Amino acid sequence: MKEILTVTNLCKTFKLSKKQQQLKKLNKPVFTAVDNVSFKSYEGEVFGLLGPNGAGKTTIMRMIATLINPDSGDATVDGYSAVKHPKNVRQKIGFLTNELKLDEYFTPNYLFAFFAELHGMSKDKTEHRRKELFKTFGIDQFAEVKVGNLSQGMKQKVSLAVSIVHDPSIIIFDEPTNGLDVITSKVVIDFLVDLKKQNKSIILSSHIFGLLEDLCDRVGIIIHGKMVACDTVDQVTQGKPLEEKFFDIYRETTKEAI
Repeated sequence: MKEILTVTNLCKTFKLSKKQQQLKKLNKPVFTAVDNVSFKSYEGEVFGLLGPNGAGKTTIMRMIATLINPDSGDATVDGYSAVKHPKNVRQKIGFLTNELKLDEYFTPNYLFAFFAELHGMSKDKTEHRRKELFKTFGIDQFAEVKVGNLSQGMKQKVSLAVSIVHDPSIIIFDEPTNGLDVITSKVVIDFLVDLKKQNKSIILSSHIFGLLEDLCDRVGIIIHGKMVACDTVDQVTQGKPLEEKFFDIYRETTKEAI
């Protein structure tokens, strides 16, 4: 299989205010969010990142997507360095995070055309892609409704559509079903399954063990910024349900009772 993503020794720290130090119960003004993380993902596979809140998953994804720079280390996306060639990386990937906030004044039609133009797409290609994605996510009848007047589920669907407007080969989803109702979650999950059938490469972060277990080829477990397990789902779980194995690893790593 072709190696599509190589993450090598990624490290990221953040400076903390005194209040943040107190909240995190730290006695130093620097917090290590990602600590020397390395892993690989291959063409056409779904790689899952699993870990508790604050473990570093989103920070890792944001570094891969070139939204923030690592303190050290790098991520190579289809041959391009996220540090040295960020523009090339952005052309290759689509990145959806629940932190993506669309301007509530604009309509889905306007936003889709805006993001398509950013990617240098022709009008014909933009229209073809718009029809395809708006039909898939049921956005058609809301295409001229301002984002501020849409439901949370519909906003997430629009966010998903604009994040993959350019039909990227590598897609990064950070908690794509977080906060969604069961119907919208099903639409998003079905779309993930369809992307996998299209041989897209997907990096997926989720707290839903069943989703990761069913969809992922390989999984990496992140705890306190460190990659503590990374392999095929079968190798990581060793015959146990993913949820049970995760908590075994979590207890062993943190020495905390659950």
